[in-house]
Amino acid sequence: MGKLIVTDTKIEGLKVIIPQVFGDERGYFVESYNANDMKAAGIDRVFVQDNQSASKGGVLRGLHFQIEHPQAKLVRVIKGEVFDVAVDLRKGSKTYGQWHGELLSAENFKQFFIPEGFAHGFYVVSDYAEFCYKVTDFYHPGDEGGIMYNDPDIGVEWPFVPGVELTLSERDTKWGGIKDLD
Repeated sequence: MGKLIVTDTKIEGLKVIIPQVFGDERGYFVESYNANDMKAAGIDRVFVQDNQSASKGGVLRGLHFQIEHPQAKLVRVIKGEVFDVAVDLRKGSKTYGQWHGELLSAENFKQFFIPEGFAHGFYVVSDYAEFCYKVTDFYHPGDEGGIMYNDPDIGVEWPFVPGVELTLSERDTKWGGIKDLD
């Protein structure tokens, strides 16, 4: 039913997806996921779990990855706005250590497909955000790794909101840099 606009990023495998939105005076309808449309767009994955989180403005979650059970992710925002980031951690990739960021919001309907082998994180730009994502493997406690959000070797350009306090989990303040992964 839906028609997707799919844009490849400079990093192989990362894709930005905008589904078709049907709106009128009553509101809107959007087909947020259709396996056939995704497969036609080059995203042929089986998603096994849906997750949702809510965060206040200024929260930064990440940069996280799974060590033994890597997950591809299809992420979107259903309320508010976030700056979503993926960092290429695939050994041997010509873009290893490079990042790509996208503003995802309830208003722009953008989705971000992140293949296995990437670190992922997001920063809440709005006062509040609800973030949804599909993953290709189940959560395995103790299998998560991370990289500090401000690693100078990666150089993510986070759009921090002036006057809004940056909020990190205690765990996210203790990650090392990408050089520590080798």
